[in-house]
Amino acid sequence: MRKRVLATAVVALAGMLTSLPADAVTAGQGAPGVGDPYYPDYGNGGYDVAHYDLRLKYRPSDDHLEGTATITATATQDLTRFNLDFALTVSEVLVNNRKAAFARSGAHELEITPALPLRRNQPVTVVVRYAGTPSQVTVNGSNPWLRTPDGGVAAGEPESAWWWFPSNDHPSDKATYDVSVLVPDGTQAISNGTLQSAVSRLGWTRYNWRSAKPQATYLTTLAVGRFEIVTDTTQSGLPVLNAYSRDLGADEGAAKASVGRSAEILDWETGVFGPYPFDATGGYVPNVPTGYALETQTRPFYSPRQFRNGANPYVVVHEQAHQWFGDDVSVRTWRDIWLNEGFARYAEWLWSEKEGEGTAAELAAYTYGFYPADSPFWQVRPGDPGPENQFHAAVYNRGAIALQALRGEVGDQTFFRILKGWPAANRYGNARVEDFVAYAERLSGRSLDDLFRTWLFTAGRPASPPVAANARGAAP
Repeated sequence: MRKRVLATAVVALAGMLTSLPADAVTAGQGAPGVGDPYYPDYGNGGYDVAHYDLRLKYRPSDDHLEGTATITATATQDLTRFNLDFALTVSEVLVNNRKAAFARSGAHELEITPALPLRRNQPVTVVVRYAGTPSQVTVNGSNPWLRTPDGGVAAGEPESAWWWFPSNDHPSDKATYDVSVLVPDGTQAISNGTLQSAVSRLGWTRYNWRSAKPQATYLTTLAVGRFEIVTDTTQSGLPVLNAYSRDLGADEGAAKASVGRSAEILDWETGVFGPYPFDATGGYVPNVPTGYALETQTRPFYSPRQFRNGANPYVVVHEQAHQWFGDDVSVRTWRDIWLNEGFARYAEWLWSEKEGEGTAAELAAYTYGFYPADSPFWQVRPGDPGPENQFHAAVYNRGAIALQALRGEVGDQTFFRILKGWPAANRYGNARVEDFVAYAERLSGRSLDDLFRTWLFTAGRPASPPVAANARGAAP
């Protein structure tokens, strides 16, 4: 399991799914939720964000964060009020250069009432000034802000933004980012994308990061601490930045031996999945006690524990594969998590096939046999696992078996056309599981409903493992 669940589903709000957005439109208020079936109060309705500009100051000694977020968006309906998702203390809000009223509601809602109503299709600029101590803020019993001996890290799924910037916090509203962070000299601030500049003055250094491609809020990361930074380039010339906390201890060597192969792994995955969709890559390993990794866009997060038993290229393969499956093509709702995790796990099987450590067919058969027919594992349906099982092993492993079943059904040539074509056809967008099924049917010319119903949507172990048609083959 590559990450942990950092919030519980607000199932009691499920009744909002149909009534709230429609009522909100009538009232001229943006809905406090996008209608996600697993997390009804995540995200917000009534507007579409284009860009976040975050100007921050962070003090590692006491975990104090100050920030000004400038959000450019477009109203998608007439609005007298709208919401952002946020958990820190807000001191001022401006909408289109005028002071706006604001109030707290729910677990993480910031309700904003602009001085003048907004009209549909109107450009909107929102400025939010705020401050707080992220490690001391808990929402719904969770806090994904990870305190380290020399700073802090924001990395969590399905949410982490609430603890460091206000946002429309749902993968369905992607945006570009500029993240500017002021930290004491001798401390580094790491985020997504490319480093535009790092300027020191008066004992402080400001790091300016840019993500020029659409990016989901949960994939936006911040790490402040003392890092050893190693730069490189891929074969195609993309900049690579890997960072390692200076106090990793015995895990340092294995971490570097793994994350240091990011460029090699990315070059290989480009051959399997098609052109890399972003303009930078790399990864970082902070000194945190967690055990998960996360596909934060262009710069995956890795816990030191991933390398406790030695080098672990498979976790790097997994998180880099997410750059296509999860980051480039993101879930439309959290119900569609198989499109992220099943594919990233299958990428590990393809790497194993390449390395001569077991073909994907052999690993699928092994996994099928590993879980007895009466195991609860088979009761989880990867195509709709439910919020309580969003990151269950079945989403990963049974989800990967489903892809092996598809490969056996359509053959290697068509299967790898599907793997490459899917990200290209949905570049920087969002998709449902059903969209992938339809795409695979279109490219293969076959009806695949029974196959996907069996492996993704039916509780219980299928009667037999998938066909091992590729036992002698190998990934491109």
